[in-house]
Amino acid sequence: MKNTHSVAITGASGFVGKHLQGIFKDVVVLHRDDSVEVLLDKLKSANVVINLAGAPIVKRWNDRYKKVLYESRIETTRKLVEAINQSETEYFISTSAIGIYPNNKVCDESSTEHADDFLAKLCVDWEGEALKCTKPTAILRLGVVLGKDGGALQKMLLPFKLGLGGVIGDGNMMTSWIHISDLLNMYQFLVAHRAQGVFNAVAPHPVTNRVFTEALAQALGRPAFVPLPVLALKAIYGEASCVLTDSKEIYPRKIEALGFEFEYGTIYGALEEIVSSRNK
Repeated sequence: MKNTHSVAITGASGFVGKHLQGIFKDVVVLHRDDSVEVLLDKLKSANVVINLAGAPIVKRWNDRYKKVLYESRIETTRKLVEAINQSETEYFISTSAIGIYPNNKVCDESSTEHADDFLAKLCVDWEGEALKCTKPTAILRLGVVLGKDGGALQKMLLPFKLGLGGVIGDGNMMTSWIHISDLLNMYQFLVAHRAQGVFNAVAPHPVTNRVFTEALAQALGRPAFVPLPVLALKAIYGEASCVLTDSKEIYPRKIEALGFEFEYGTIYGALEEIVSSRNK
């Protein structure tokens, strides 16, 4: 029997991956360019695999970069699953995103409707490859991950500190978010329970962009009166601006039904903790 804490991780150098290396023992790092043979050799020392592989999504998309986004997720997951199915790995957690859900609709894991855009198709195909795994499998659909040393919040802090932060558009778009500590706890919870299926990795209380902006400004002690036009984001990121401007109201009902409890359920508490820990 392998060590129950032995976990192999793809995307280990990313924001979430770095944090995961700090909470699991005996971490094995998998790389996107590892062959199936190399992956099989590495998986001999791990009984759980967490798949976080994927090129950064918040970057201007063109046809070439869309191919990078697709291959870094779908092709990497396909190869990884091929190796897992031939290995003695006991449990697999793959990644997806709440971008799979349609805009302006209340959704949880029972929702079957998908958005009709590139990001949603990317998620559908990504999950499809993960579900070819013959071992017990879970998929985490990540919302906006908030932490003190990376992720979405890092990109937001500078304009706010300069007093240039503000709502996006009319501020009514819904933001579904999660504190990095709760996300890490969620991974541990899933591994401990060997839970299967799709789970939304979001806090139980999504907020409007206006409320999010007010909470961040309050935590930083800075004003937030300079609105950010949607057209400006489109000029910067093109089609990828949808990641920042889409309205997603998503709830984590499936994992809550299993007994998972959030440490940071409200945006005010989450941002206050993150900002205060950054200042220590």
